[in-house]
Amino acid sequence: MGLYRDEAIVVRTYKLGEADRIVVLFTRDRGKVRAVAKGVRKTSSRFGARLEPMSHIAVQLYEGRELDTITQAESLESFRGLRDDLERITRSAAMLEAVDHMSQERERNTKLYTMLVGALRTLAQHDHPLIVPAFFFKLLALEGLRPMVEACVICGREDGLCAFDLDEGGLLCVEHRRGTALPPEAVALLQAILGGRLASALAQPITPATTEIEHLATRSMEHHLERRLRSVGVLDRG
Repeated sequence: MGLYRDEAIVVRTYKLGEADRIVVLFTRDRGKVRAVAKGVRKTSSRFGARLEPMSHIAVQLYEGRELDTITQAESLESFRGLRDDLERITRSAAMLEAVDHMSQERERNTKLYTMLVGALRTLAQHDHPLIVPAFFFKLLALEGLRPMVEACVICGREDGLCAFDLDEGGLLCVEHRRGTALPPEAVALLQAILGGRLASALAQPITPATTEIEHLATRSMEHHLERRLRSVGVLDRG
């Protein structure tokens, strides 16, 4: 046990006693860490504002048996663009909630940390409804749960893809279709997102297909988590 430094995204916080707060961090080197910020709810706290959800910080902690203790916190990025818009706040919260549920405590996942920082940075600069769906699908892929979108899950047919089934784990052709029907525009967006062409997808105009991919990504994430995501509850699920 001892002092250590790391970089982190603040995932969530909750009250502890009269003046303290427990802060859930997703760190670069140690994965998810729960830590106590002592006296952070006092107006005289040195770093209370730096420990709000979505904050990107450099942090020093003292390792404990169950909870670490935050001794220093310095802001790296405030993502101010996320905090001035209710939709962006909600989209950010959905990504943070998914990371919280999908990650294990003290299990290093540098790829996920980099992906989360990049997604928050992108959302702060460019509010687009496909950013969160893309993050959900890429998170599933990172966990070995990538949907098959290049061909029919059952027969391998590459044309005529028109449905997505959560239990089968991907797209289905006309012959085997079941689950959620998808128009060609939605299939193309899904293939772009999971095919490394997110920039191309974000450049497309927002259409009903965009909304369908939003809902499909949320259902896919909830299907694997076996629970509802509270953060997306305030968004229109359609």
